[in-house]
Amino acid sequence: MERDPHYFWAVRIPDDIKQSIYERFNELKNVFAFKRWVHKEDYHITLAFLGAVEASKLNVCIDFVQKGIKNEAIFPLQIQGIQTFGSRKSPRIFWAAVNHEERLHQLQENVYKNCLEAGFTLESRAYQPHLTLARNWVGPDFQHEFLQKYNPFGVEPLSFMVKEVVLYQTHIERSPKYEPIATFSLVGE
Repeated sequence: MERDPHYFWAVRIPDDIKQSIYERFNELKNVFAFKRWVHKEDYHITLAFLGAVEASKLNVCIDFVQKGIKNEAIFPLQIQGIQTFGSRKSPRIFWAAVNHEERLHQLQENVYKNCLEAGFTLESRAYQPHLTLARNWVGPDFQHEFLQKYNPFGVEPLSFMVKEVVLYQTHIERSPKYEPIATFSLVGE
C-alpha cells in the first residue's frame, strides 16, 4: 500500500545527460557498493521539498511558483564531481556535485520564497545543490580516496542548460519513483 504522496520542486536534467550519467556510473557500481542506485529517469536537482500536500494547497503553490519564475532565464550548469552525505565510514547518500552557479542559487531562492508565500514550511538548512546517485553504503569502510580516483566527471564534466523547473510527485513503490506533475520552461527555451 502506497503512503501519501510527497512532492518537490526540481531542475529537470535533460535526457541525454541522464543517459550519460547512467553510463558513467553503471561501470562503477562494483567500486561503489551502495544498496540502491537511483533510476536514471529520477535524476534531478532539488529546489524545494514540500512533503505530503493536500490538492488545494498544491494548486496554490503551483500558481505561486509559476508566476514567481516566469522571468527566470535558462543558464548553463556543469556536473563535475562526486561526494557523499552521512558517516565517513558508511555514507547514506552518494551524489554528483554541480559547479557553483549563482543563477541556480537565485532560482532555488525564488522557488523557495514562493513556496513559503504559498503557506509551506520548508527545510531551513543551507542549499547544497546535488544530484543523488545512490543510497545506503553496504560495503566495508568507505574509501574516500575513491571519490577522486574514480570520478567520472574529473576529466570530462557534463555540461547542460537548465531549461525547466518541474514539480514531481513521489511514488515510493515504483521505479522510476518520480512523476512530473507541473513543468515550467525558463525564458529562452
